[in-house]
Amino acid sequence: MTHTFGTTIGDRLGRLRERRGLTQEQLAARAGVSVDVVRKLEQNRRLTARMATLNALAQALDVEVSVLVGAPAVFEPSPEGREEPSLLLLRQAVSPVSDLLGEDDDPEDPPTIGALRAALRSTEHIRREGRVGQVGAVLPQLIRDARAAVRQHTGADRAAANAVLAEAYQIAATTLTALGKEDAAFTAIERATVAARSSDDPHLETVGASTLSWILTKQGRLQDAARVALATADSAEPGFRSPPLALSLWGILMLRAATATVRQGEAQYDRVEELLRMASAAAAGLGTDRLDYATPFGPANAGVARVNFLVEMGKSAEAIEAARAVPRLETLPPTWRARFHVDRAQAHADIDQGGRAAGALLQAEHDAPEWMRYHGTARRLVAELRSRERHRRSLVTELADRLHLDG
Repeated sequence: MTHTFGTTIGDRLGRLRERRGLTQEQLAARAGVSVDVVRKLEQNRRLTARMATLNALAQALDVEVSVLVGAPAVFEPSPEGREEPSLLLLRQAVSPVSDLLGEDDDPEDPPTIGALRAALRSTEHIRREGRVGQVGAVLPQLIRDARAAVRQHTGADRAAANAVLAEAYQIAATTLTALGKEDAAFTAIERATVAARSSDDPHLETVGASTLSWILTKQGRLQDAARVALATADSAEPGFRSPPLALSLWGILMLRAATATVRQGEAQYDRVEELLRMASAAAAGLGTDRLDYATPFGPANAGVARVNFLVEMGKSAEAIEAARAVPRLETLPPTWRARFHVDRAQAHADIDQGGRAAGALLQAEHDAPEWMRYHGTARRLVAELRSRERHRRSLVTELADRLHLDG
């Protein structure tokens, strides 16, 4: 099924519901949501909803959430002079036909291990800045180079090449998830796990489990997502003498589990609070935010996560208050800061503070402009605010134009 940003959630919801032969009342009952929410979405009186609601509706319609919300399906064109990103090339790098045919998919000599690591660091940097298109342009070659190095080298060099390959596959998995290609992302994380087990880095399987939990969350497999994160956390639970890296990775897994749990609805909110308390305790133990495997964790990121969970739980006023207390936000990568500002915007929009919501969205765009064009929640919220706008031209309508929103 094709889906674009040119139609709303309500348009897609109505078509999917009718194809399933359901009335609005039947869909609402099956999803466990208010029929009023279904009506308002289908009438485009509401252009977005909380992820718990969207997950419930998607599950009731037997589709992935990305189908319902209209995830971006392709890379946007890059500025002139930059190599064009290609979803097809990324798919080919993750799942090459040469594996099935027993062929060498890249006959050239691979780069050195040092060069591979430098390319990986560069790719991680542009990913943290939210330059999704540029990631899509450079990542296929990095995967091919790392695969070639794994084939050619032996011993310690082969283990080092597998470590680079595992991280490259993990980046591919998150990029494909951002484009609504969760099944391809699952393939990428499977390959990342295989490479990690042959690498010289004992932490890569834990990092991969965190990524897998996120992919499953985006698929709407919320119980599976929480189970993966918690099972991995249990096996890697840090002790009193554990190094900071172990505590950081464990805390990240707690936040992944909480993200999947909060989207399961109100019955799980106490569990969310418990998971957040454990993650916050780990963050306090670190004292400052770390950046491990391109993912931050510490007091700032735990604070950002708390704001997100409060928004998901509909506690908008509490979320706004909590946002004011997040320490050292500037230490987080641009994409994390942007996501935080989108959550602030959602909280303000929920209590009809449109001006402040618009201001928060503009701050998100300032921090990670390209990321904004790919982020579904940000786009839907901009569309929602634009629908409320009384003036033909405003900061919100101009932002909608820059995000290429139709309508």
